Amino acid sequence: MTIDEQLVAAAREAAAEAYAPYSDFAVGAALLTADGLVYTGANVENASFGLTMCAERAAVVKAVSEGQRDFAKLAIFAASAEPPLPCGACLQVLAEFGPDVEIIASNDTATIVTTLSELLPRPFHIEQDACGD
Repeated sequence: MTIDEQLVAAAREAAAEAYAPYSDFAVGAALLTADGLVYTGANVENASFGLTMCAERAAVVKAVSEGQRDFAKLAIFAASAEPPLPCGACLQVLAEFGPDVEIIASNDTATIVTTLSELLPRPFHIEQDACGD
């Protein structure tokens, strides 16, 4: 099994732990660090929808809270019609740690492999002003 397949399998397992009573859309993520460690996350919904935590950000928070800052790959899994790509908030959070993360989005029948910089070519950085200059 390749590392990508292992990450997708870990993301699939994480999706089984999702708390998604409102959308019934369970998502799992597996984040590979440059050190070869894997951190998983699942989406956690909230009745106040804005407080919902995506699986990708849950994995990032776990990794960062344990001292990791250098990420190589992120696999995302959902039993959905199309492989689930990260939302804008998740892309921006990942961009905080570098543009070179490979993104592997998978469902039961297909996989999309792309990069963070392809999905978010111009992330916000604090040194930019509000106009992006």
